[in-house]
Amino acid sequence: MDTPLTVPDPAGATELSCDVLVVGGGTAGTMAALTAAERGASVLLLEKAHVRHSGALAMGMDGVNNAVVPGRAEPDDYVAEITRANDGLVDQSTVRQTATRGFAMVQRLESYGVKFEKDEHGEYAVRQVHRSGSYVLPMPEGKDVKKVLYRQLRRREMRERIRIENRVMPVRVLTHPDDGRAVGVAGFHTRTGEFVIVRAGAVILATGACGRLGLPASGYLYGTYENPTNAGDGYAMAYHAGAALTGIECFQVNPLIKDYNGPACAYVANPFGGYQVNRHGERFVESDYWSGQMMAEFAAELASDRGPVYLKLSHLPEETVGAVESILHTTERPTRGTFHEGRGHDYRTHDIEMHISEIGLCGGHSASGVRVDAHARTTVPRLYAAGDLASVPHNYMIGAFVFGDLAGEDAAKYTAYEGELDRRQVLDAHELIYRPLRNPSGPPQPQVEYKLRRFVNDYVAPPKTGAKLSLAVEAFDRMSREIAGMGARTAHELMRCAEVSFIRDCAEMAARASLARTESRWGLYHERLDHPERDDEGWLHHLDLRKAPSGAMEFTARPVEPYLVPVPEFAPPGGPERHLGEVELVPVATAGPREAAPAARPAAPSKGPAAEDPTATAVSPRLLELLALVEDSPGLDVLGPYLEDADPAVRAAAVTALGETAPVGTGPALAARLRDGSPRVRAAAAAALRELVEVLPAEPVLGDGLREALGVPDPAVRAAALDVLRALRLGDAPLYAAALADAEVDVRVGAVRALVSVNAVAELARAAADPAREVRVAVARGLAAVRDPRPGPLGPLLDDADPLVGGAALAALAGTGCPPEYAERAATALGSPAWQVRAGAATALRAAPAALAVPALAPVLADPNADVRKAAVLSLLAHRDEPAARAVLAGAADDPDADVRAYAARAAHAVH
Repeated sequence: MDTPLTVPDPAGATELSCDVLVVGGGTAGTMAALTAAERGASVLLLEKAHVRHSGALAMGMDGVNNAVVPGRAEPDDYVAEITRANDGLVDQSTVRQTATRGFAMVQRLESYGVKFEKDEHGEYAVRQVHRSGSYVLPMPEGKDVKKVLYRQLRRREMRERIRIENRVMPVRVLTHPDDGRAVGVAGFHTRTGEFVIVRAGAVILATGACGRLGLPASGYLYGTYENPTNAGDGYAMAYHAGAALTGIECFQVNPLIKDYNGPACAYVANPFGGYQVNRHGERFVESDYWSGQMMAEFAAELASDRGPVYLKLSHLPEETVGAVESILHTTERPTRGTFHEGRGHDYRTHDIEMHISEIGLCGGHSASGVRVDAHARTTVPRLYAAGDLASVPHNYMIGAFVFGDLAGEDAAKYTAYEGELDRRQVLDAHELIYRPLRNPSGPPQPQVEYKLRRFVNDYVAPPKTGAKLSLAVEAFDRMSREIAGMGARTAHELMRCAEVSFIRDCAEMAARASLARTESRWGLYHERLDHPERDDEGWLHHLDLRKAPSGAMEFTARPVEPYLVPVPEFAPPGGPERHLGEVELVPVATAGPREAAPAARPAAPSKGPAAEDPTATAVSPRLLELLALVEDSPGLDVLGPYLEDADPAVRAAAVTALGETAPVGTGPALAARLRDGSPRVRAAAAAALRELVEVLPAEPVLGDGLREALGVPDPAVRAAALDVLRALRLGDAPLYAAALADAEVDVRVGAVRALVSVNAVAELARAAADPAREVRVAVARGLAAVRDPRPGPLGPLLDDADPLVGGAALAALAGTGCPPEYAERAATALGSPAWQVRAGAATALRAAPAALAVPALAPVLADPNADVRKAAVLSLLAHRDEPAARAVLAGAADDPDADVRAYAARAAHAVH
């Protein structure tokens, strides 16, 4: 059982040493360890779970997507296919490694005991799924792949060279302070919590995809399409070690079974004759390769009236359906059969509804990963990356094995590092791991992670926009502090907290990289609504990101290496790398720039529990009595004693009960509580009065209580009293005018609204000189809202130096009337540098004579501010009986702003 931990002394760390350190015991990591050991290196394999059943291969694999078997496919054809699938952005030397070494890897795996489908002649039964090339090799018994690999690791000759440490999770790669080469890792034991440091001659990261990035539609943190234990550990470790990552803006998005979040397994079903259809049963996929472009077509069909989309198997014969079931219900997702059974669905009678997965980062299924060369080397010396972590586009399982093999082979030439470790790096890793123990009552990991990944869905998932991505960057920066405050008590919780920090790092990388690439590419994977076109001239290059010495995330545009296999559709321009620096966020505020700083306002007293009486006591038994009584909707006679209770918590609860039950006499009782000595009770009474104002009788006794409340020092009470007096018509002009002298701006604004309710124009006009802008704006609007509006009292406000006041006064002319002398002032104001004034002036001309208004408004439709153009269109609509107005409106039909277009279209409809 987990027991509470204490923060260990970093000086007491468990220290290990090896020639080759492999982080991650899945597909690539297992192969890297085997190859390095075969080359004579001492290998340490770290796995945060248990190698026997870890990684994406834990439940097996149903087929190989990229088997280039001699006689059935050519390596160059495969390289060209992947180049097209990745829109030209590939380092063909890496893809060619998989193409040329993949068949030997299939044979090596077969020698271990992995089974691939063969025909009656013992030939590999490669199937054709795409329209060009036969690369899919089914594995009907692929559920045992991991078991077979583990058996290889435990062979005697391997045990002598490979040490496996299960339940050890690295969090940072340690680098040499002089030359930056990788010299080890720092981590911890996920069961005991002990601090672990490893010295190594080389480090191979094989931690898999960042599958826990987006949030599944189910909301389950671990119900992801990809293996949920893959939280982006390697992405974050490589980044903080200084390695370049590339293609991070190219997300992984996959088709899946609706409500199940398991793969639709088209690579299994399609070779047997299954295919994707819309609700009409029509095939709709135009793209030739399972890529971002295909996912874009899939998403478009799903969103159209031809959706939903299905995996069609019902047309297949019984024996074929049985063969498909034998694979799909035993490999990758063994619960799949149970899911269909629970729905009452059968492949023989039901086609399977499909949907789209959450986003993730994955080199093996898209292109996002750590930048590697043809030997799995990263840009940090002696640091390697392999598998879904490495950016080798569409590499899949065979590519993971190939690059694990390449990494193990190259890393085996190094021997263990025996020097000193950078103490600062060690202490930083220690702090990352154990800081949750110092705050055990902090927010728990599931809550913080859910919030983080919800932001990923809201702001980062495609289709993307610069505004949403900028909001994402701000959110992830803000969440750094929340993540630092997470609490944990056990080693397992420490592991989950560390994973959240990795997810946050990946989320920021994804958002910033997506923001930096100002084009659309890879179909749905990087669809920018604000940059909808693919730009090969400007963007046919890799986008690399790395951590600068300052700690900032910087970008470099790296040219695509000359192709080894020509692909006519793409012509990489070459040239030098271009340092782009930090990405610039897109402004997202809707209010626009502020011409002047807002006027300073006195700080309002706290209205929360912290401002409660210092004499407040613990929870009173009376409170429990009261809560029990509320269920029976008691009258004021029953609640009265609780309203007078000595405990303010009881009184506040009684006020809330009044608001819920509203017995006879509620209004005066609540008004009396506005004078309570407790801020908490007063706030509750004010809220209840505002909530009940429509149902409270306008009785004099209530009016008296509200008038008394106008003398309470609490400005929130005075504002509430004014609002209720106005709403119930219990006040008069002198009472409201007196409130114009209140020290609180909000109270004075409430007084202006109250004066409008009694049509007190003279009193309103006197308030036009109020020092607060908010009050003057309220006066301008109020003068247009009285029963007998006239433009004259607006005169002083039309020349107000504050653009908000001037704009409001001009806009008010549309309600008061805009005779020629005011219309001319409005026309002149259309040239103001302040858009608020221009918008107000355009609005004023709605009430002006058409002969003056239409010529003045015509050029306003070219105003750079959409709100100004919208105001002009609305005013022109008021003059649409004039042919000149209709002609001007017709020119606004293609305005970039939807509101402007929509309102302009009304003119045409009105004519017909």
